[in-house]
Amino acid sequence: MKAIFHADKNWGIGKNNALMFSLPKDMKFFRETTAGKVVVMGRNTLCSFPGGKPLKNRMNIVLSPEDINEDVVTVHNLEELFAEVGKYPQDDIFVIGGASVYRALLPYCTEALVTKVDADGGADVFAPDLDADENFELISESTPEEDNGYVIKFCVYRNKKIR
Repeated sequence: MKAIFHADKNWGIGKNNALMFSLPKDMKFFRETTAGKVVVMGRNTLCSFPGGKPLKNRMNIVLSPEDINEDVVTVHNLEELFAEVGKYPQDDIFVIGGASVYRALLPYCTEALVTKVDADGGADVFAPDLDADENFELISESTPEEDNGYVIKFCVYRNKKIR
């Protein structure tokens, strides 16, 4: 299982239940990386999508105390989640948010694919700071590039506790 998200320089990931930046290169990376795969999210993340509809061409699993709808697989706790994701190859599972789901699942992720944005997006929700987390190490980062007026880097962090 892997996590994927973009974060501002304060590890902010969202504001008002939406993304803080419009980043076409990052969105393309997200689409290409998760297409045909399994995405795991919380209810608020699902609600933030257009029309509250699941992402197309992916198996959408929502971690929520209440059932969502027939278009997604709803799991109510981590035990149910791990039973469900156990049906798929681990490299095909991507945690896509939000903040509480990242906090709960990052310890179980082998990697985190983080697009770092060199800006302050005024976030109201944050991902854990992987640079400060002794269990994660930065194993690669791209050359900085421009994306819709922002400087971004594609980074890969590895969870040192999972081999």
